Order: sequence, then structure tokens, then C-alpha cells
Amino acid sequence: MALAVPAAAQTAGGAPDQTMSPAPDAGATAAAPGTAAQTEDAVTTGDIVVTAQKRSERLQDVPLAVSVIGGGALEATGRPSIESAVNLVPALNFSKSGTTLNQSLFLRGVGTTTFSIAGEPSVSAIVDGVVYARSGEAFGDLVDIERLEVLRGPQGTLFGKNASAGVINVVTVQPGQKFGGYVEGQYYTNGDEARVRGAVDIPLSEDLLTRWTGFYGRYDGNIRNLATGTRVNGYEHYGFRGQVKWMPSASTTIALIGDYHRNDDDCCAEVIGTGPLTGAGVGFSSPVFAVLPTPRGNETRAINQNLVTRTKETGWGVSAQIDTELGNQTVTSITAYRDYRNTEIRDGDWLPTAYVGFPQLHDNGPQTGNTFSQELRLTSPSAQFLSYVVGLYYSRAESERIFSRSVVSCGTAAPATLTPCGTTGAPAITTPFGTADFGSVFKNIAAFGQATANFTDRFRFIGGLRWTADQLDVFHSRTTTLAGPGIQPSFPVTATGTGTPATQFRGKATNTNVSGKAALQFDLTPEIVAYGGYTRGYKGPAFNVFFNLTATGTNVIAPETSNSYEIGLKNNFFGGRLTLNLAAFYAKYDNFQANNPDLVAGVVVTRFTNAGQVSTRGVEADLVLRPATDFTISGGLAYTDARVNRFFQAPGAAATAIIPAGTSLPFAPKWKGSLGADYRWRTGGAIDIFLGAQGNYQSKQLSLFSPDAVQRRLGTIEGYGLVNLSAGVGDRDDRFRLTFQVRNLFDQSFAAAIANGGPAGSYRYQIPRDADRYYGVTGRVNF
Repeated sequence: MALAVPAAAQTAGGAPDQTMSPAPDAGATAAAPGTAAQTEDAVTTGDIVVTAQKRSERLQDVPLAVSVIGGGALEATGRPSIESAVNLVPALNFSKSGTTLNQSLFLRGVGTTTFSIAGEPSVSAIVDGVVYARSGEAFGDLVDIERLEVLRGPQGTLFGKNASAGVINVVTVQPGQKFGGYVEGQYYTNGDEARVRGAVDIPLSEDLLTRWTGFYGRYDGNIRNLATGTRVNGYEHYGFRGQVKWMPSASTTIALIGDYHRNDDDCCAEVIGTGPLTGAGVGFSSPVFAVLPTPRGNETRAINQNLVTRTKETGWGVSAQIDTELGNQTVTSITAYRDYRNTEIRDGDWLPTAYVGFPQLHDNGPQTGNTFSQELRLTSPSAQFLSYVVGLYYSRAESERIFSRSVVSCGTAAPATLTPCGTTGAPAITTPFGTADFGSVFKNIAAFGQATANFTDRFRFIGGLRWTADQLDVFHSRTTTLAGPGIQPSFPVTATGTGTPATQFRGKATNTNVSGKAALQFDLTPEIVAYGGYTRGYKGPAFNVFFNLTATGTNVIAPETSNSYEIGLKNNFFGGRLTLNLAAFYAKYDNFQANNPDLVAGVVVTRFTNAGQVSTRGVEADLVLRPATDFTISGGLAYTDARVNRFFQAPGAAATAIIPAGTSLPFAPKWKGSLGADYRWRTGGAIDIFLGAQGNYQSKQLSLFSPDAVQRRLGTIEGYGLVNLSAGVGDRDDRFRLTFQVRNLFDQSFAAAIANGGPAGSYRYQIPRDADRYYGVTGRVNF
């Protein structure tokens, strides 16, 4: 079996714990020297350790549904990222967009998709104890990762308001006590993708340990742009992380972490996947398709755009975690600061130039942001009648965006023959232009606590509360030289004779909330644990602040609340060789924050609102089977029914503009599963052989969340399955490994997202990297 790279993980209480992953590690990297035996003990006993409740616990003792992915399994996906983890966790789904700013995660069918700078995600991303305030920050490369924990369902009691659907908790590999490290290189076909990464432990003394990590990667892309003759949807990424771990005494540990990354992505271009369509979904003839690549649905692999849609991003952060014993308690302090800068450059007309009836629309939207957070908590020992974690949390997240839209237009009605603007006889060219400066400041203060009452050795009660105070301040000002396609007039109202807004719109919302959880846990046998519980979830107020804001969109979006119920069984059989965890859940969300049909300037559009009430229910299973030494079978299955209960009707909007009750939520396939096998053949000689296979399947899912049945039908991603294989060789001491991979063995094409609004009523498709078969090789050396 190819094991995840283990390391001593610094937990909330400051104690090191060996961890491993139940996820398939097909093609995973070799374990560091000297740790393979320790990790194999964990595999044999099933003692996976997590910090899902902000203390070190066996996964099988945690009374909630948690999926754990090891670093090796994540690296085997091709590009290690949260997006890649979607293929390994059935309850996790992902909405891909043109830039990372607009991408979203969904757990159990619930997530938040919005263009607003003043809306928060529903799935919280946490790296080494630090909450990432913006969902876009979480979609970078995950390098040198020990494990990724996916906590399903509302987790606000311990993790805060932007965890109303769940938490992605990322733990990096910690500094080791001996000098050593690794260097790894990868190459993949179909776009010439190449990556190199490495890490080194440099202990300065027994009490002062350091670890240094760096990475670089580049990829040409999987889509051809006919206008430039180059590939797009590629990237160039590089970055580094440094960690210092100081143990000044036996009772105190201080961890300092700094990281930096820079991403330059010509991603993600939207291909035009259909021909011209009427509102009823009927095809017709349009001259604009004379310059567009032939649409082939999710098999389209070409665009013809004169502006390359791209994202330029830099981010860095520093954090300090102090764990110290106070009597028999542990005090933990985590102080962090993060800086995030993202520039979106977007071709919004999907054409090589402006034509009569088809204006050119180009966007440029740099965004800056910074977050300061401070967490302080007290953790009791677990081996007592009442064990607890109590704490305080503060964060301030500030973002500002200066977004510009430039248009080239020459007439509104398209002639029978495609005519470029500027052609003799064409209507006069106009160049509407608008710039908006808008931003938000989220402030959050919270006090939280969770306790476990161990009534007997087998029966316990878990209860928790969180008091939250939110303050959200927003501003917006838009200036336009000329309103035109895609550009509303200046907002706020233009002062006479000045050409600039008379005032700047400002909004403020405050709110306090008490949420929490209550659960019972009973050990039916030493190896079978049953639990059931209730959680009250909460997400704070928001505003719909974006480029084309109008007066009808300045209202406060009320907080979102949820009531969630979960029961489960955690089972270990045959001495830990079979782990089978089962969960069933139901959750209802009120004042659901989502894009909803609404009335703006007399036109029904989609904007961020309190859409109404939604619910999700289902069952989940996680399986790890170890039938023999060095052979592991892992998998998961989820059935999710996430749907609209009742949406609100906007004032003045027709009843037909409301998404009807019973409509599936977007990116919520009813069925999704994964299965993997991982085998290490110890030959008895100097070289061992490694074999791996991993497959996943998901049923159809709704990408276009619309009141129109035709749009929903055309915006549905059909079900698909993927199979990945790997084979490798390595020495018996895990000092080197060479692995060969084939991904998407059966060349199954699929779309990651579908949207309407393309030229002449066509539909736009996002085609991900894994929608084509490709091959790769990975070489790794441990020292």
C-alpha cells in the first residue's frame, strides 16, 4: 500500500500525533525514512487521529461525519488542491468559475455562489488553525499536506459563522526532529504540465525545529484559442512556506508559520457549447457562429477570443500558535494575518472582436484584501467526567475592488451577414465605459464552548454554544461615461454637470446570534459507536455589492439560520481491518443566502438575496478495508436530496420568475461515490512494486439554478464516471519512488459548469483538466 507521508502533527493541545488517511493513495509519494513502520501500525489498527473538535481524538470517537484524506492521496489526484479533493469525498462538490474569486464549495448540496464582495462562503476553509475569510483563498495549491479533514454539516459551534454547511480543515506536515526531506518532480501530457516541489527539515537544536517547503508548476492548458493560436486554461504557480517550532519548556510549544504564493492563470475560459437558441431552447441560424468554433457540448475544446480570460493572484500570511499547559489544562493562542490580491481579467463577449449587434465586453477587476484573526482557547484533559473546550475569537476581514468594464458597440440589431464594427456602412461605434469602487469590512467577535459529559465509560453527552456578534460595513460608487450593454448608469445618482456620483453608497449591518449543538453518543461495543445530535447553524448578514449595483439592491441580506439533525454509526471490525462509518442527516436552511430572481430597474435578473427556504437530507457511508498487509480498499457513497422548499417572490416579479419548490439545489448530485484500491508488493529484493486504482461516479447535477425549466434542462451536467490507474517502483526503504499514471482512463468528457448568456442565446461550458485522458510520471527522492 502506498502510504500518506506521515509526520508528527501539532494538535490543539500541543501533543504530537501520528496520523494517516483512509482515502486511497494510488500513486502516492513514498513515506519519509524512518516513519513507514509507525504509519503501518496506524493502518492496521485504524487509529486515525483528527482535530475535528479542536482536540486530538481518534476519528472513530468523534460524534460527527468526517472524511479524512491523506497528503499522498491528495497529491495522487494530479494537482493537489481542495478542488481535486472533490473526487475523493462524495459529499463535497465544487462550482468552477472564470476566476477563483467566484468559485464555491458545496457540502451535502449546500453552498453559496455570489459575485458580491459582501457575502461569505458556507463552507469554511482552515489551514493550520487559521480561517481563510474568502472562499477564493482556499483554491490554491496544497503542498506538503499531512491530511485534509472534511467535516460535513453545520460546524459553527467551534468553527464560526462561515461554516454553516461544513468545514475543510487542512493540516500541513510539521517540522521533524531529524534532518531530512524530499524532492519531487511531475510531468503530465495534454498540455505539458510540469511541477516540482520539495521540503526539508532543519533542526537547529532539540528544542528548535524548522521545515521549509517550496513549489513551482506550469501548464499550457486544455483549450485552444483560435484568436491567439495558443492554449488557455493553464497556469504558472510558485510559492513557499516556512515553519519554526520552538519548545522552550516541556509544557510550552510555539509554532511560527509564514507562506507566500503567486498564481498567474489564463483560466478559466468558457467554451460556447451550443449553437444559438431561443428562450424555448429551439435552435436557429445566427451569423455570429461563422467565427465561433463548432459547438460540441462538453466535447468543445476551442474558443476564439481576443482577450484571454485570466486571474493574477498573490497571497501571503503569517501565524503564531502558542500551546502551553496551565495546570492540567492547555491554553492555545493563534494569531494570524493574511493578505490577498486577485485581479480578474475577463472576456465577456466570447468573440474575437466587436460586430454589429454583438458588442465587445471586457472586464478588469483587481481586488485586495487582508484579514487579522485572533483565537484563544482553553482545553481540558479528555480523560475526566467533564471535558471541554472554551474560547474567544476575533476577526476583521477587509476587501476592496476597483472593477472596470469597457464596451465597444455599433448597433443593436444583427444583420444577416456578420459585420465587424468599423466596417464601411456599419453603424457608428460607441465605447461605453464604467468603473466601480466597492468594498466590505467584516468584523466578528465570538465566545464558544463545547463540553462532553462522560456519564459512563460507554455513554456521553456533547453540548456546545457559540455567541456571535457581527458587524458588516460596505461601500459602493460607480461612474460611467455612457451607459451601454452590460453597464448600468452611474450609482449613486450623478450630480448635475459633474459626471461623477454625488455620494457614495454606504451600508451597515449588525447582528448577534446564539447557536449550538447537542448530541448523545453510546458505545454499543468497544468497536461500534452510535451517535445522534442536533445543530443550530448560523451565517451572518450580507449585502449584494457588485459592479452593477442599483438602488433596488442596497437592502441588507438577513442572516441565514439552519436546523440540522444527524445520526450515525462508526464501526471497526476484525481488529480494525474494516472501518465502516454510516451517517444519515436532515437540515433545513431559513433565509437561505443565494442568487435568486429579483426585479432590478423593471427587469427580472438574478441577484444575491435571502432567496427563501431550502433543505437537504441523505445518507452517507465511508469504507476502509485492509484485507491483507499492504493492501487497502477505500471508498465512500453519498445519497443527497437537496432542494428548494419555498423561495420568495420579488416585489413586482411574476410568479413564474420564482424557482419552484422541489427544484434541486445546484451542484448537488443525488448519487456520488468513490472507490480505490492500493497495493504494495514487497518482492523481498531491493525494489518493491506499487499498484493503485481509483474511480468515482456522480449522477446528473444542476449547474444553472434558474426559474426557467428550459434553462435548468440545458444547464444540467449529465452523470459521469472517471477511472484513474497508477503503477510504480520504489526501494524497500522508501528512499525513492517512480510512479506512472493514467488519468481518466476511458476519456470521459464532462463539464464542470454550464451557464446561459452566450452569443445569440448559446450556453457556456467550463471544461476542467480531468475531462480528457492524460498520462503522467512522478519521481520522488527522500533524504
